[in-house]
Amino acid sequence: MSAVPRSERPPGRFRRMIDRLSSSQEDLESEELREDTETTGCTRIGDAHDRQIVTVTGTLRTVTLRPRAGVPALEAELFDGSGALDVVWLGRRSIVGIEPGRKLIASGRISMSRGRRVLFNPKYELRPLGRE
Repeated sequence: MSAVPRSERPPGRFRRMIDRLSSSQEDLESEELREDTETTGCTRIGDAHDRQIVTVTGTLRTVTLRPRAGVPALEAELFDGSGALDVVWLGRRSIVGIEPGRKLIASGRISMSRGRRVLFNPKYELRPLGRE
């Protein structure tokens, strides 16, 4: 018998397969997004702090037009499996390619608004559709 208790051993191929089969679709998508964040070298949204300059990646969950102080503002929720943040483009009614389900990389300074992380007017790069 081995000296390492079973609970401390890394899971084998069979255990990982059983875990994947018993996981919900949302859990699997979140895990895939977290892995994508690690491979691109971006900061996890869940680890981002107020006033920190970050580069994050994820999938746009929602895209809405919501005026702020009378100025049009395009808002999108970016999710990476560890957390979500709002991406806001001030003065824009729409941006070609910014739509729910699209993956992107965004860079900027995090700010907190009503307890949520927000990136205003970030630099962004749309991920190729072939990778999705």
